[in-house]
Amino acid sequence: MSPEFVYLASGSPRRRELLQQIGVSFRLLSNELDETPLRDESPAAYVSRLAAAKSEAGWRQQRGAEGAPVLAADTAVVLDGMILGKPQHRADAENMLLGLSGRTHEVLTAVALRSAAGAVVRLSRSLVTFRDIDAVEAAVYWDTGEARDKAGAYAIQGYAAIFITDLKGSYSGVMGLPLFETAELLKGAGIAHWRSGAAR
Repeated sequence: MSPEFVYLASGSPRRRELLQQIGVSFRLLSNELDETPLRDESPAAYVSRLAAAKSEAGWRQQRGAEGAPVLAADTAVVLDGMILGKPQHRADAENMLLGLSGRTHEVLTAVALRSAAGAVVRLSRSLVTFRDIDAVEAAVYWDTGEARDKAGAYAIQGYAAIFITDLKGSYSGVMGLPLFETAELLKGAGIAHWRSGAAR
């Protein structure tokens, strides 16, 4: 018997919105993990490891309750091989934005699904190009409040959309949950979405 819903191990409202967008029934789980990169760990390995760890922690948390799969994801903004995390303060955010200014960076999002059959991880890679941003504009963007909890100090779906001149890859992946890869994982686990009649 196929599960009727998936657990989402994430506090991100963007990921909730994206699952709702494709008509997936879900329930929320929360867990806190150490997100410090390992020594010499590549950005792709980093996001894949964290997504898998979040889904595994969620699976252990709910195991025996419903038996539903656990979905988790992790996103990294990568510039010159360095991971740009969530900014710690204004100066940190402004420095990130000025570093991204006029350049192309990579956004990696790994999505993991843990079920009784084990864990499966898929990786989405996107290239995002910014126009030039000056210090005044970076400061004004910080004042919107949007940068505070975003990897790389920007949200593609928000005010920062005006910075972006080109995107090669997955818009939803840059938001934090690549829907193509996510739908493929859910399909493999028997989780319904809008195309299979889940949307109501």
